[in-house]
This record gives sequence, C-alpha cells and structure tokens, in this order.
Amino acid sequence: MSELSSTLLIDLALIVLLGAAIFPIGNYMARVFQSDKVGRIEKGFYSAIGVDNRSSQTWKGYATSLISFSGLSVLVLYLILRLQQYLPWAQGFKGMSPALAWNTAISFVTNTNWQNYSGESTLGFFAQMVGLAVQNFASAAVGIIVAIALVRAFNARNGESLGNFWVDLYRTIFKILLPISFLATLVLMLNGVIQNFSATRTIHTIAGGLQHLPGGPVASQEAIKELGTNGGGFFNANSSHPFENPSGFTNLLEIFLILLIPLALPICMGKMIKNKRQGLAILGAMLAILITSTAATTALEMHHAGSALTVAGSSMEGKEMRFGVGGSALFATATTSTSTGAIDSAHESFTPLGGGMLMFNMMLGEVSPGGTGSGLYGMLVLAMITVFLCGLMVGRTPEFLGKKIQAREIKFASLYILTTPLMVLAGAGIAFSNSSARKSISATGNHGLSELLYAFTSGANNNGSAFAGLGGNTPFLNIALGIVMALGRFIPMILVLGLAGSLAKQGHVPENKGTLSTSNALFVGLLITVAVVVVALTYIPALALGPLAEGLR
Repeated sequence: MSELSSTLLIDLALIVLLGAAIFPIGNYMARVFQSDKVGRIEKGFYSAIGVDNRSSQTWKGYATSLISFSGLSVLVLYLILRLQQYLPWAQGFKGMSPALAWNTAISFVTNTNWQNYSGESTLGFFAQMVGLAVQNFASAAVGIIVAIALVRAFNARNGESLGNFWVDLYRTIFKILLPISFLATLVLMLNGVIQNFSATRTIHTIAGGLQHLPGGPVASQEAIKELGTNGGGFFNANSSHPFENPSGFTNLLEIFLILLIPLALPICMGKMIKNKRQGLAILGAMLAILITSTAATTALEMHHAGSALTVAGSSMEGKEMRFGVGGSALFATATTSTSTGAIDSAHESFTPLGGGMLMFNMMLGEVSPGGTGSGLYGMLVLAMITVFLCGLMVGRTPEFLGKKIQAREIKFASLYILTTPLMVLAGAGIAFSNSSARKSISATGNHGLSELLYAFTSGANNNGSAFAGLGGNTPFLNIALGIVMALGRFIPMILVLGLAGSLAKQGHVPENKGTLSTSNALFVGLLITVAVVVVALTYIPALALGPLAEGLR
C-alpha cells in the first residue's frame, strides 16, 4: 500500500471513530453539568472541603476559586518536585532545581506540560503519579469548566450565577475524565503500553552491548495525558517512545483521545443552550480548520521541494517508521491544534513550511478544536468578534445567542485576543535579547529564530510541544517560559469569566427578522475568516523571518 493510501485510510478511520463518539460523549457531558443529583460520595467530598454544593457563584467568585485552586496546585507540585528525594518511590532521584521545579509546576498546572527534563532520568514514580498525573486531571478539568461557565452565561438572566467551581471541578474529574481514562488505560495496556512499578532493567543486546530499560506506570499517565490535552510524556521521547506508543493502532488511539473532548464540547454546548444547530456550527468551523491544516501539513511533508526529498518520496527525518509521514503529520496537527503538546515525531525535523504550519496552528489560539475547554471558549470569543464586525457593517447592535454584544463584552473579547500574542511576541523578543537564551538555540539563521519563536508560541498558548533543538533547561528560559505559561493561561480565563458575567447580567433578546443567523454555513465561513485574519495580522511578520523565509528561499 502506498504512503498516500495508508494516510487516507488512517484519516478515514479517525473520522469514523470520532463521528461515533463525540455525540454521545457531548450529550453525556451536558447531563453531568445540568444534573441536580448529588450522590453520597460527592456530598462527602463537598463536606470535606467545606463547600456548600447548593451555593452559586458570580464570575468573580468563580474566578477567585479557580485562581486559589491553581495557586495551591502550583505550590504543592513545586514542593513535590523540590523534595522528591524524601518522598516514596523516588527511584534514587534528587529534587529538581528551583528554576526547573518552578517551570515544571507552572507547566503542568496550566495544562502546558512543557518539559525541560527527561522524565525517565529525573522523576520517580511518586512525582510522576501524585505530582504530574494528578495535575493532568485537574488542569484539564479547569479548562473545561471555564468553557461551561461561559455556556451557562447564555442561559442566565439578569445576573444569575455561573455555577459552582467546586461542583463543576468534582464532576469533570470524577464523572468525565476518570471513567474515560480508565477505559483508555485498559486498551493501551492490551496493546503494549507498559504499566508496572519495575525499576530500570539492564539487558544484553544482540550486538553484545548493554541497554537500560526503565519501567513505570505509563499507560495510566498516557491516557489522561492525551484525553486531557496535556502532553507531558513519561519518557523524554514522549509518544515516539515504544513504551508509550508501540504501534500504528495506539498512535491512532492517542490521536482519537486528543481530539475527543474538544470536539465533543460543542455538542455539549448545543445541548445545554437548547440550540443544537449552533453547536454544530462551532464544530463545523473547528473541523474545517483542522482538516485544512492536516491536509496542508501532510502535503508539505510528502511533497516538499528538494532533490533529496524528491528521491526519497517524502521527508522521513525525525519520524518513526512505525507511523510514517501520514501518521506523524496527523499526530503533529492534532497536538498543535489542541493544547496537547505530545509528539510522536521531532517537530524540529519537519520541513520548514510544515513546521511553520504547526506554529500557525498554535497561533490560531488552538481553536481547531483547541484544548479541553480552551478551544470552545476561544471559538466563542471569536464568534462574538465576528458578530460584532457584521453588526458594524449593517449598523445595528450585534446579538449572539440572545445576548447583545456591546462595549463591555467587546472590551473583554478584545483583551482576550490581544493577551496571547503579547506574551508570544514580547517574550520571544526579550529572549532574543538575552545572551543565555541565544546560546540555547542549536540552529543558525531562520531556523534558529523558529526554535525560540516556537517555544514562546507553545508556552503562551499552553501547548507544550517544542522544536527539539532548543536547550530550554537554563535559569532564564525556565523562569521566562514559566511566567509566559502562567499569564497565557490565567489572564484569558479571567477575561472569559468576566465576559460570562457580563453576558449573564443581561436579559434575553428574542430573535427577529434582522437578527444575524449564527448557525448557518455563511457564518461558519465568516468565523473561520476572522480567526485566520486575526492571526495573519498579528504573526505573519514573525513567521516571515522564520519558517516562511527558510521554506521559500
């Protein structure tokens, strides 16, 4: 079978799997968030942490709970990483340095999972499970419930609450993420992903050498790493390591897990607001960008100009033979179109324009379909910007899902749009002016610029993938990227909650003949155009100095 045929078969299998799964999962999630039933165990959890599950919160109360929980999570994880040698199952590893522990703690709490260390040679089982894996669940849940709070705002009237942060957090973790992760872990184990507590084993190879094979509880972490769009690998090689991703089937399964919740959330939204067509419109915009990006990246990797690549038929540098160009391009597109950051190939080794496409995916704000929650609320903000622009053209107050989009809402949306580019471009600019950051770049010229630009794009968008050539474990980059990750995660979240609070204060505006339809193909096209134009105006100058200049010369 040719490379192109196998690629199309993999893509078709993924479409079928996702098509069969996202509707029941999305509807189930809606039932979870709308349910009034509180079980005995759930009630005991609220009692233990001193929360009245019947109380509701304004956007400010919701945001305060979110920041408090996340701040405490950073502190606990930082202490685990620093004091590792005194904890159980340390495997003989010492604690991380202060700068690296800061970077790692911020990284996992913000759902970025950027790793400036090799997991198998730095962290023991306790830090991996109690530290990192727990945050994989918590950070994913935080993103989902911010999106749910914004969705509730469209149903709210005259200042009604956005829900209860602690109730939403519990239900997301224990009723959505844990059950799906458990099933995914079993499937991964049955297909060769390891799950044990074995210490590193030394074996004699056929060639007469020695090889050290580490063990660990990998399958359980792999499941939530992909499902929660986290991305932090148990091993340094991440999902290109055969213990994490042993076959073409597991590669397909992991891509499925990455896309499952982000694509199911628009279905959940449609169910909650009783407007399924609107949910499908948001889903359609996400899928259109995702499919276009996948096709472009695959084509650039298979047919990039150059005598060596032409003779070889495609670019196999940095890719696993187990997955081929098609499987690697699909995985790379999925992971950069969401906030996952897991890799099954070296993005550094992609062709210049292919690597630029991966950067562009992140610069879109990862809305195609984005991370768990962040993709949905990012796309809803873009939808409100689109409605506002269309309203200006016809001279009427724009409306979206029964809410007027006025000055206050546009201020929140505009600040949301500006925050991440500011983090990326200002952070990368400052880094380029720092001598230690420049020394961390392995390549020269345009490709060297791409390494550092990719790093700050990945950090600010809470992605976590990297161009492999950058040596990020320096005090400056650990601290700088940690700051960018924190600001890139929590400022947009606070702005989204503020926007939700502003929408919740309004009454409902009934549709009339002059109301712009936001659930048809025309609006989907407008939404995609706005998303792409915003990115183009913001980032094209930087891309022109890096991947575009390298790829077009």
